[in-house]
Amino acid sequence: MTNYQLLPSKHTRFFVLIIFSAFAIVCCKSESKKEIKTENISFTKEGELTITKPENDSIIANFDIEIAQSSYETETGLMYRESMKDTQGMLFIFDDVAMHSFYMKNTQIPLDIIYIDENLKIASFQKNAKPFDETGLSSGVPIKYVLEINAGLSDQLGLIVGDSVSYNKL
Repeated sequence: MTNYQLLPSKHTRFFVLIIFSAFAIVCCKSESKKEIKTENISFTKEGELTITKPENDSIIANFDIEIAQSSYETETGLMYRESMKDTQGMLFIFDDVAMHSFYMKNTQIPLDIIYIDENLKIASFQKNAKPFDETGLSSGVPIKYVLEINAGLSDQLGLIVGDSVSYNKL
């Protein structure tokens, strides 16, 4: 009597190795993707922001604002928006005072990016940020807040470094 040992063919072993590798990649992936809503994102008023001249407290501008404070909100910002009214903006509030950099990935509207220090004074600008441009736009100085408004508004309003900002959440 002859004893036969059945061994898997080279092709079968290769196929099993591929299936096992694919399974390991899918099962061991530690990060889950966050779903980003990209359709019909409308403005939601979450607060009001006022910019004044510090010498005489004269009001330069008032904005209805959305507030970005969580990691997800600050990473997404105004991405996927088709438009924004000149009376609207987005205020980013960071936990730290540090140099911050923004970019325009997936942002369809040109923006003025206004960097604001921990004392609520305008510290620097990145004006006319171009839609979809992934170039980093640095604050240049340590800041705690960022206000994004439609491009050209900061010049139209005559905003300068040192102007005061105040805001309230609804």
